[in-house]
Amino acid sequence: MYKTAVVNTNDPIQARFTVGVRAFVKVPISLKPRYVLLKGVKDRQTTRTIEITAGLDTPLELEPAESNLGGMLTYRIEEVEEGRMFKVYFTNLPEASGSFRGYLNLKTNYQEMPVINIRINVRIQSP
Repeated sequence: MYKTAVVNTNDPIQARFTVGVRAFVKVPISLKPRYVLLKGVKDRQTTRTIEITAGLDTPLELEPAESNLGGMLTYRIEEVEEGRMFKVYFTNLPEASGSFRGYLNLKTNYQEMPVINIRINVRIQSP
């Protein structure tokens, strides 16, 4: 990442100058994509996936904590690469219909990010 800032001074020779900073930001946990958009048709199951990747050297552990969409969809967590990468699969329940928003919280073993909040938008239309 590279950021710049313009500095204004009272120096008559150089009244303005630009300062640049380059940095590598190491995030403890990354999500791809950042939220779930699940669109589907009633009586048919649709699945969407989020990939969770550990950014620290410590192996990541995930544990389901809380969700407010229990009657609308199911989810399952798959460990793709031990302690490093996970996939979370979200699938609508066939009988669910309508539009709703919610979340799934996952507990982690990282002090830097003890909870992952996954936002979920669901739109299920009648056939």
